[in-house]
Amino acid sequence: MRVSTDDLKKTPLFDAHVAAGARMVPFAGYSMPVQYKDGVLKEHLWTREHAGLFDVSHMGQARIRSANGETSPAKSFEKVVSADYQGLKAGKQRYGVLLNAQGGIIDDLMTARPDDDGLFVVVNGACKDNDYKIIAETLAGEATVERLEDRALLALQGPEAAAVLAAHVPEAATMVFMDARAVTAFGVPAIISRSGYTGEDGYEISVPASDAERVWNTLLEDERVRPIGLGARDSLRLEAGLPLYGHDLDETVSPIEAGLNFAVGKSRREAGDFLGAERITRELGGELARVRVNLKVLEGAPAREGAEIADADGNVIGKVTSGGFGPSFGGAIAIGFVPPAYAVIGETLKVIVRGKPAAAQVVASPFVPTRYVRKL
Repeated sequence: MRVSTDDLKKTPLFDAHVAAGARMVPFAGYSMPVQYKDGVLKEHLWTREHAGLFDVSHMGQARIRSANGETSPAKSFEKVVSADYQGLKAGKQRYGVLLNAQGGIIDDLMTARPDDDGLFVVVNGACKDNDYKIIAETLAGEATVERLEDRALLALQGPEAAAVLAAHVPEAATMVFMDARAVTAFGVPAIISRSGYTGEDGYEISVPASDAERVWNTLLEDERVRPIGLGARDSLRLEAGLPLYGHDLDETVSPIEAGLNFAVGKSRREAGDFLGAERITRELGGELARVRVNLKVLEGAPAREGAEIADADGNVIGKVTSGGFGPSFGGAIAIGFVPPAYAVIGETLKVIVRGKPAAAQVVASPFVPTRYVRKL
């Protein structure tokens, strides 16, 4: 079914994208830039070498606060997620997953404590209405969920991102990976985290929607910065081995199958007090039917989402969930799921592309080394 452009929402930066010559496409219910005039390949490489600026304002931002002044929002939030948020220190953020009763992933999300105003949560754009409904209903009476519809979210990624942002926000230079702070930036209240979805060093910057275009244009005045679309964002995250919700993650996939064991906090494992804990505990003990793997496609065209994965004898054992050409990697790469016995580094498998089997090899994650700044 084709989506009418009249039915699509627009981020506060829509006009700026059109003015920059972006090709706009439907994504998560929004009209979003898939690429600008330079094209996906050049945008990908520019981000790897300099600094790319992304509009991620389609994502859902919210504050979770105590509703009764007694129960901490972090304790309440742990009812629906598997990460340890009571142990989250001020000025930090943590990756987590929202789980269903079967231990499947409803969504993956970032949660921070940038200040003393409860928790700051960012979820995927296509999932945000359902996510916040589930969270609000589950936490009713203990915590409130305030959706921040009046804010935009920008991501500045790449090896020169830190120098670019520090020229405007000196505090950014003192942050390390997964730090999150409430600051005054560009003359407005902002929440900045040193994180992103490309495998590169960089930041995500939450600002009032009314100031988004001004902040966007200010950053683009720096010759080291160029606007980057969804196409390069996808190839960058694929090279970084980062799963994408709706493709590599869904409500049938558990965090353990997906290789996201770190999203299940140690204290949570011991308590087993989260949705799906029974399944996840079994899987942590080794009872797994499938696991996520990285594949280097050795011949032929890239294996796209939906392509079958077969063993050396041609028996179908799994499916590709993300795939394409890795510009920095220099070849075709894919993410998929196979039984654990086949998820061994160096294992030779096959991917079925357009009805023809092509050799593929299980390789380590990430495909391209990440460059997160963990210490200064």
